[in-house]
Amino acid sequence: MGKIVVKFGGSSLSEAKQFQKVRAIVEMNPDRCYVVPSAPGKRFSEDEKVTDLLYKTFRAAQAGEDFRVVFSKIRERYMEIKSQLNLSVEIEKYLDEIEAEVEKGVTEDYIASRGEYLNGLLLADYLGYAFLDPKDMIFFADNGTFDSERTNTVMSAKLAQVPRAVIPGFYGSIRNGEIHTFSRGGSDISGAIVARACGADIYENWTDVNGFLMTDPRIVPGAKPIRHITYRELRELSYMGAAVLHEDSVFPVHRAGIPTNIRNTNEPENDGTIIMHGVTDEPNPYVITGVAGKKGFSIVSVEKAMMNSEVGFGRKVLQAIEELGLSFEHLPTGIDTMCVVVSTAQLTPVKEKLVKRIMDLTSPDTLTIHDNMSIIATVGRGMVHNPGTAARLFTALSRAHVNVRMIDQGSSELSILVGVDDNDLEAAIRGIYEEFVRE
Repeated sequence: MGKIVVKFGGSSLSEAKQFQKVRAIVEMNPDRCYVVPSAPGKRFSEDEKVTDLLYKTFRAAQAGEDFRVVFSKIRERYMEIKSQLNLSVEIEKYLDEIEAEVEKGVTEDYIASRGEYLNGLLLADYLGYAFLDPKDMIFFADNGTFDSERTNTVMSAKLAQVPRAVIPGFYGSIRNGEIHTFSRGGSDISGAIVARACGADIYENWTDVNGFLMTDPRIVPGAKPIRHITYRELRELSYMGAAVLHEDSVFPVHRAGIPTNIRNTNEPENDGTIIMHGVTDEPNPYVITGVAGKKGFSIVSVEKAMMNSEVGFGRKVLQAIEELGLSFEHLPTGIDTMCVVVSTAQLTPVKEKLVKRIMDLTSPDTLTIHDNMSIIATVGRGMVHNPGTAARLFTALSRAHVNVRMIDQGSSELSILVGVDDNDLEAAIRGIYEEFVRE
């Protein structure tokens, strides 16, 4: 028998009827042995996520206000789920304990983690699975850095003794036992950690979408789904804003060579998107896998005659970037030109200092900064095997009347990056999609 780890997001566990869908999915395949739940999400558009309510509870307590006004909403959510599913777990006792801890004074991470903790208790009862508290298996260093190897060693040993369990997402503990959380969306990371620890055959991440689409449906209505994508392609697309998974959740399963399947709790018959460790035998019907873009970049362009002959020129430019606490996104260069792409939000407070520092270090002929830039990534493992892909891409941009301000292609030929004005972002994405995908 293989092992499947399943993670369910907040929308998948927002109320009793969603719990029923989750149990049906788990029972559909006996290999689904470890379940990682998020805290209850929104039940309707105007609703509040339980995690948001927990943060409000903490802030009210810190301000000396009556936090029970907010906490009562949380209590009501869990009591309603217990009642409607006729569960036996004494969730009232756990709610009372949490309320008492808040009154005494607890950390923000502790209160934020209780959404997953309580949902895990309910789900374990509902499924008839063991409940394992991640504070005993997921560890952080004192500075908050995730301790992956200690976690994997301890969790692997524990899971070897427990064949079926619910393990809440989002949190673990530091060495003194104090609760510590990942960033928001961290239940995705927890699920991947469990998958690695138990040597899962596949990690299923259940949410409220049918996997990844080839581009943003708000820009291209009816965008086609991606059935198979590699982790490297996912990294390129998610960096440019095509986010379904928490970015850090890719690493543990990628490292272990475990595929991830993004599925929709509300449409379990849909196969979703498979994220693979390596190349699949499944044919890609299109040259590209997807196209995504993101606004908010600036291009620092440094020009100097005979730059290529000046030893250390590039290092000096990057030294100035580093000294002012900036990280660079891309680094397209020419013989006499070096461009550094940085976040506009990071650059703006130190722009004048950066210009002066680069001028002092490199004495360039010209130094210009272009703001209001968007970067578009056209990604696909099939591009390397299809001559003329770049020509088609730039022809599509020309046809869409988009002026290209920057071009950058890595040696792997996995992606082609272009920089365009912010106002041209959507037209550029539509043009590229039409060229490669529309039939």
